[in-house]
Amino acid sequence: MSKKGLGKGLQALLPSINDGSAETDRIIEIPLADIRVNKKQPRKVFDDEKLNELALSIKEHGVVQPIIVRKSDDGTFEIVAGERRLRACRKIGAKNIPAIIKDLDEMQISEIALIENIQRENLNPIEEASAYKVLIEQFGLTQEELSKRIGKSRPFITNTLRLLTLPQTVKDLVSYGKLSSGHARALLSIQKESEQDDLAKNIIKYGLSVRQTEKKVKDLVQVEKKTKTSPRLEDPVLKEIEQRLKNKFSTKVEIKDKNKKGLIEIEYYGEGELQRIIELLLGELEL
Repeated sequence: MSKKGLGKGLQALLPSINDGSAETDRIIEIPLADIRVNKKQPRKVFDDEKLNELALSIKEHGVVQPIIVRKSDDGTFEIVAGERRLRACRKIGAKNIPAIIKDLDEMQISEIALIENIQRENLNPIEEASAYKVLIEQFGLTQEELSKRIGKSRPFITNTLRLLTLPQTVKDLVSYGKLSSGHARALLSIQKESEQDDLAKNIIKYGLSVRQTEKKVKDLVQVEKKTKTSPRLEDPVLKEIEQRLKNKFSTKVEIKDKNKKGLIEIEYYGEGELQRIIELLLGELEL
């Protein structure tokens, strides 16, 4: 997998075993009892079967790649990268684990934990979206800045963040692999949460493909449009402008027009997304 755009990211934290240029870059054995989990770990769901396979591999071959930790004020260590290895070692009753100690701030911990999981494709779509939200809202990153840091396109980040607007029942289905991200993105076009939930259950019940789901969503959206009290946009010029606005802001934009009066609605999905849109709007006004 390409690591373009990761900057100092994970690679800066993985020196070779022979690199002893700094005290904190040395690999040392740390007691498992002295290590606590990272509360900012984006991954929440761990596959027991795969974890057991890793545990057996470690029992046979040992830990090939050290984990990364940060030392706390009380003398214990907080894990930054490698929680699966830590959990696997605990499963086999290991006492110690090889680790590299790094001096990192809160933002670096969040960023590195996210990058590690992205590189290993360990996160489900909801975990990935939640991690993006943390980096945007807690650390004030724009989607453009986040895109450059983690090597993902801004539209991809925007579309992933939108998954967080789904009902919790649907997000749980995505988290546990019962719905794919493609199915989930299709459901976003439906306005009513109850209908999103019902269709999600039918996707699983009948084994619908993403394409079949998109067809059903299209039918539901057409029904929704017919029952809406707000007027449909018929003016071809306004339709073209609406599409251009969608492309510019990379989010849902709707122009509601009636007798040359109406409003323009621009959706956003978090404080960072709002800030990005405001900056774009103000930039246009300054021209």
